[in-house]
Amino acid sequence: MSGVTNPAGEYRLYCELAGWWPLISPPEEYERDAALVAEAFRSAPQPVREVLDLGSGGGHLAAHLKGLLEVTLVDISEQMLTVSRELNPECVHLKGDMRTVRLGRSFDAVLVHDAVDYVISEADLLRVAETAFAHCRPGGIAVFAPDYVADTFAPGVGGGGGSDASGRQASFREQTSDLDPDDQCIEVDYEFVLRDADNRVQVVREVHRLGAFRRQTWLAVLAAAGFEPELGGSGGPVTGAGFGLVNIFIGHREN
Repeated sequence: MSGVTNPAGEYRLYCELAGWWPLISPPEEYERDAALVAEAFRSAPQPVREVLDLGSGGGHLAAHLKGLLEVTLVDISEQMLTVSRELNPECVHLKGDMRTVRLGRSFDAVLVHDAVDYVISEADLLRVAETAFAHCRPGGIAVFAPDYVADTFAPGVGGGGGSDASGRQASFREQTSDLDPDDQCIEVDYEFVLRDADNRVQVVREVHRLGAFRRQTWLAVLAAAGFEPELGGSGGPVTGAGFGLVNIFIGHREN
């Protein structure tokens, strides 16, 4: 599972439980995804130096990009931004909704990682793409990396977790399902087991509703926002946690 933030803010995972995020989804698990994102950036016609990360969550992807790039992180959850500030103190952090935020400046590249999974309508997906376009310099690139697309979705199970030096431990299990294949949405049942340093345990269960748009929808939305769209990534199925980044959609902004 990767770092995501629900635009509506109702999930406990990204609010009161945000401090557990580095254990639920450890930063080291993002190294491969960061390498794939960096590779996508290299397809831009001009060098990428300044990056806007929309829906940056706990900043685990940015932690692997910041050594080479100047990353500005935007997320709707103040609690997740607090987690990211501890990990990435050298980066700029701003609170904002990826559908509506306007920073009044542009970047060489815009990154929208799996926080976009929480966008569940095509209208809102277009708003996200328009936000990316508004912040992308002419000749720049936008990279969108949802966990799920309808074309390859398959129900499955997964899990993971980690621990820290204080003795805290966290683990999760997830089960993905598609109750209505026609609505381009799926559901993920999560169970989090959180053990603090004093060996007290709490179990949290949540059902998250996520978008799983068709590839054709993605490409059409990026074109409608003004990008020249391109399909990247391996395009394989994602059936549970730990599969890494496989779906990549690239938007090129013409000079």
